[in-house]
Amino acid sequence: MSLKIGFIGLGIMGKPMSKNLLKAGYSLVVSDLNQAAVGELIEAGAKAAKTPKEVAEQVDIVITMLPNSPHVKTVVLGQNGVIEGANKNTIIVDMSSIAPLASREIAAEVAKKGVAMLDAPVSGGEPKAIDGTLSVMVGGDKAVFDKCYDVLKAMAGSVVHTGDIGAGNVTKLANQVVVALNIAALSEAMSLATKAGVSPELVFLAIRGGLAGSTVMEAKAPMIMDRNFKPGFRIDLHIKDLANALDTSHGVGASLPLTAAVMEMMQALKTDGMGECDHSALARYYEKLAKVEISR
Repeated sequence: MSLKIGFIGLGIMGKPMSKNLLKAGYSLVVSDLNQAAVGELIEAGAKAAKTPKEVAEQVDIVITMLPNSPHVKTVVLGQNGVIEGANKNTIIVDMSSIAPLASREIAAEVAKKGVAMLDAPVSGGEPKAIDGTLSVMVGGDKAVFDKCYDVLKAMAGSVVHTGDIGAGNVTKLANQVVVALNIAALSEAMSLATKAGVSPELVFLAIRGGLAGSTVMEAKAPMIMDRNFKPGFRIDLHIKDLANALDTSHGVGASLPLTAAVMEMMQALKTDGMGECDHSALARYYEKLAKVEISR
């Protein structure tokens, strides 16, 4: 347990993930613009650093958990960035969900200083970040992955090496496509049930054990019926992921017509002021069309 870990980005996901590293016994140095979050981690036993450079100077592995590609580029490669404090033994593990091409670009830049990088985005949202059962999909050199496996496992139920750098984020984009389409399908079905005068709760209870059942349904159907759209994963962030998925699909020549349709639904909700809501609020798009409210 001698490895020292740095954690940059203490948001909805990063804060509980970093707390799980402390619980696992790791020495932790944290940095974030939100000083309240930093203070919470200091109380839990972490040290604080003012800049990403200062974090990198003190640790073996630097984990970043940030909103999107530009933020990761700035934190890793910008002024007072991770790369300025890193040495050839430092490993950067970016757990943000960003464009695969951006992961490859950043990894190529840090490699010039002999620094290794993994892209290791996660799935599971805030609940699984809190209880340490996230799914982590990792791209990068297998030997580097092996060195980081135990650290990642301290925050996760599943940690899978999916290929070279960028493969983690390609896997995450595939995950986000499946999740978005699942929520849309669930919302569409519950809207149908409500409009046809059948209890959506009874429909849920009847179909959850069959082929239609899914982890998405188990997590999101109760939220929709309880009108609980407090974000575990915000629509704004899912829009970002689907934008990256569509950009990537255009680059490789894959057609994602259903993803494009759900993207437009999410954009409509954002325009209606629901970008900060949980992605289960996709149900409200269907409610508006059918002029119903899905509830128990």
